[in-house]
Amino acid sequence: MKREQLLQQLFGDGWSPLQSEESFFVGSGRAGDDTVQVIGTAGATEVGVDLALAMAGAVLDTVRQHPGRPILFLLDTQGQRLRRRDELLALNGYMAHLAKCVEIARSRGHRILSLVYGQAVSGGYLTTGMMADACYALADAEIKVMNLPAMARITKIPLERLETLARQSPVFSPGVANYYRMGHLREVWQGDLAACLCDALRQPREDDRRPALGRERGGRQQAAAVAARVCADAA
Repeated sequence: MKREQLLQQLFGDGWSPLQSEESFFVGSGRAGDDTVQVIGTAGATEVGVDLALAMAGAVLDTVRQHPGRPILFLLDTQGQRLRRRDELLALNGYMAHLAKCVEIARSRGHRILSLVYGQAVSGGYLTTGMMADACYALADAEIKVMNLPAMARITKIPLERLETLARQSPVFSPGVANYYRMGHLREVWQGDLAACLCDALRQPREDDRRPALGRERGGRQQAAAVAARVCADAA
């Protein structure tokens, strides 16, 4: 789905743009009785140092100017920018800065939601969508950390073996359905997207349920148990 279509379906005439560029946009929208601050990427853009810094600035501006306002990340990114300039400028540090800004917003009472409407790949997703209190995706979106041919090249595991593992476990598999099974996605949105957003905003704030959802859905059987043991040992 294109950005303009998504904003229309989510907010209709209640959308107020603040900044709109080819790959990055910021604004606010009405969702029922709530005003939501939107920070988004578009055009399957790469997240480099400039975009990471711009997104971090948008988060901090929201904290300063709109205390407590929910923040919705709308995401379409093909991952972190693989360029010499960005690596020399320490892209990982910029991404860490963005993640810290999101955590500051959360600690100040901002609800953080994310919706993947296009692509969500690797490091471009880790510091935005995956940092949210609750993550959602459209049914026709694409989520992955690394495709199987690339994974085979990096791990030296034969592609045929990885394909077999992918059929057995969603951990090895890209796609919205697999990320839902693993518990990463709270829900997959279809139909009335404005109603889906309002419903997400009405959900009570709670501790991270992703490991428990992964166990319930049969996608990650051990994550919740291991996390519980670590917490118990640390107490």
